[in-house]
Amino acid sequence: MILIVESGATKTDWLALEGAGSRVSVKTGGMNLASIPEDVVRGVVEEAAAGFLEKGISRFDRIHFYAAGLICQSSESVPSIAINLDKVLRSLFPEAMIEYASDTLASARAVCGHEKGIAAILGTGSNSCLYDGEKIIGNIRSGGFILGDEGGAARLGRMFMADFLKGLVPEPVSGEFARDFEVDYMTVVKNVYKGETPAAYLGSFAPWITSRYDSCEYIKELVDSNFRDFFERALTRYGTDSLPVGVVGGFGYANRDILRRLAGSYGITFSKIIKAPVEGLVDFHSGRV
Repeated sequence: MILIVESGATKTDWLALEGAGSRVSVKTGGMNLASIPEDVVRGVVEEAAAGFLEKGISRFDRIHFYAAGLICQSSESVPSIAINLDKVLRSLFPEAMIEYASDTLASARAVCGHEKGIAAILGTGSNSCLYDGEKIIGNIRSGGFILGDEGGAARLGRMFMADFLKGLVPEPVSGEFARDFEVDYMTVVKNVYKGETPAAYLGSFAPWITSRYDSCEYIKELVDSNFRDFFERALTRYGTDSLPVGVVGGFGYANRDILRRLAGSYGITFSKIIKAPVEGLVDFHSGRV
């Protein structure tokens, strides 16, 4: 029995695989391993274990745990950031072999399998890597929504909001935006500079923005610029002339037609554009790729 776990700050997906493609899934709250207390970690893992027990599963042979920032150094079997998590998992599933890996490696395995390629994450944030078929051999740092995240939803929201606050968004889009959201100056500043999840806040505006892509030249240029920056500042630096690019993430998937149209002038060829890595990870860990 194999368990694949994808954990983020807001939710964790647990997928058990058995035999010829049999699947059982459980969803729990998220785990930000950089800040979450041990008792909260235990509560989330115990909730998942109870969910599987209700479905007749109490034991796993292998656990593959993926999360943002989960990067193992060659000298450590368990990342320091996951020590509390490891203690809880081993207390509940003592027979299991456990692998910890980043969401970037999850994406690379999902879209590249065992082949060399370039993997990109385009969700609220963005990231990318060069993958040799087994491990990540190159990574241009994302920088987060303030210093980077080119191509991501939060970065698009930041670009749009900066223009909106300065009166640079043309009508009727500016008026429609003010009508649809609570975006007075102090509310925006509070959410961006003092809010608990500023990237998610800015990213939440992205669907509204992209829905006007075909009807507003300003929006079209803004969206295109965000993706072009990702191509130029990240993807093309890996050697896209000779390697395919696979994309994982809801924002990239929702805008896949735009991505494909823009990619041609950069010599970028997309192998896959998928919403989430789970399907590719099922194939990878089941030995189908």
